Amino acid sequence: MLDINLIQSTSSWPFVEVRRLLKDRKELIKKKNKIIFQTGYGPSGLPHIGTFGEVARTTMMINALNHIEEVDHELITFSDDMDGLRKVPDNIPNDEVLKKNLGKPLTSIPDPFKKFNSFGEHNNEMLKEFLNKFNFKFIFKSSTENYKNGFFNESLLRVAEKYEDVMNIILPTLREERRKTYCPFLPICPKTGKVLEIPLLEIDKKTGKAIFEDNGEKIETSILNGKSKLQWKVDWAMRWFTFDVDFEMYGKDLTESAILSNKICKTLGKNPPNGFAYELFLDEKGEKISKSKGNGISIEQWLRYASPESLSLYMYPNPKRAKKLYAEVVPKTVDEYLTSIEKYPGQKEKDKILNPVWHVHNGKPPLEKIVMPFSMLLNLVGSSNADNKEILWKFINRFHQDIKPKDYPILDGLTEYAINYFKDKVEPNKKFKKPSSDEKKALENLIKKFSEIKQNLKPEEIQTIVYTTGKENGYEQNLRDWFKLIYEVVFGEENGPRMGYFVSFFGLKETIELMKDKIVNN
Repeated sequence: MLDINLIQSTSSWPFVEVRRLLKDRKELIKKKNKIIFQTGYGPSGLPHIGTFGEVARTTMMINALNHIEEVDHELITFSDDMDGLRKVPDNIPNDEVLKKNLGKPLTSIPDPFKKFNSFGEHNNEMLKEFLNKFNFKFIFKSSTENYKNGFFNESLLRVAEKYEDVMNIILPTLREERRKTYCPFLPICPKTGKVLEIPLLEIDKKTGKAIFEDNGEKIETSILNGKSKLQWKVDWAMRWFTFDVDFEMYGKDLTESAILSNKICKTLGKNPPNGFAYELFLDEKGEKISKSKGNGISIEQWLRYASPESLSLYMYPNPKRAKKLYAEVVPKTVDEYLTSIEKYPGQKEKDKILNPVWHVHNGKPPLEKIVMPFSMLLNLVGSSNADNKEILWKFINRFHQDIKPKDYPILDGLTEYAINYFKDKVEPNKKFKKPSSDEKKALENLIKKFSEIKQNLKPEEIQTIVYTTGKENGYEQNLRDWFKLIYEVVFGEENGPRMGYFVSFFGLKETIELMKDKIVNN
């Protein structure tokens, strides 16, 4: 356990939210001696960055809780797999299968991937595999199973009992036309198997028998045992009521829904959980990320370019502030992770809790000396034309002769990530500058200075030579333009590594040959 004074004073948001949770629900938690956290998943598509963010951030809170109070807890990951399929997702094989079954519950639609019993089950299994990959501890619950096995029956009868009160909460939020047909219960059509949004004519609040109207035709069914499901906002509240949920976070776009679900949960007879509305992810243009648009970056892409730990770190800071999420964010985040790892051992306890890696690694971050930033590694990949980690390690060992991959697992992992990122994102976008005669002369002077360097000069000393050469060649007033020239000619980018360190890593002879080649061939 951490020092109690530190726990009570830290501004680290997982600790702040846990303190609030324990205070707000003190008596409720004491009564049941347990805390229930919940996250939700809509399995109409594969797990995405938002799914990860919810579970990762909730897990950070659970880690904080474990340092504050010894209390039993669990994290429910709930799948809305009984929802009707509204549209066919992009990039799905055999999409004709989905087109034929629009409107049916996700678990009643054949799996287009032909791996599982249904499309919903396929996506559920992908979710579980996905979360297990990150070693999250969770209890998976399926909407279909809980409706069909009768687990929700008692709560559904409670909704029926409070039918008028629920309607009074929902109806004022709807347009006039929608009010005429709205019903919190969505029957599953006995003929088509589709989820129907049709008006309710009669309901027996004790037995759950109900009569609906579908285009003038009466449908007699039940609201129990999976023969119907609830509309979204009512369903959300019913879940909180049934599972006795204490905490759930959600995207800012669901704030209005959460307000209504809170009211419904109270109407059913329980206090709604503490909520936490996080800001959404934006693309580089500042637009909301959408899977259908294909903007932003997917989980799969991030894990091709960087570690799961770096993705967790991205999720930690300022969850109530909108975050831009696109491929170019990855290197910056990786370097933030490396910097945080490097700082951690020398920090005071109060600062360690504010360090993102404390939350990424549950208070036990790896103690590895950081040899070089990811940005440097990317440039090293480009300059060395390394297409595998073995070649890249040869260049790393020129400056750090005694280090081995097995002793530096973080760096070793970064080598593969850097090669992937460079091939996919850097190399296709490189634009090498053809230097003017004056620019060429300045760069040739730098090459001359490099050729006179002793082999054992330190990176800082090499950096000074680069500065001095720039000043001697007309860049005294604007050294930024001098470095920009070097980067654009040598690396094909406007920004690049500290040249002193790059030369040390890449080698003097190799740097000279690289510069000569770029000056001649650009």
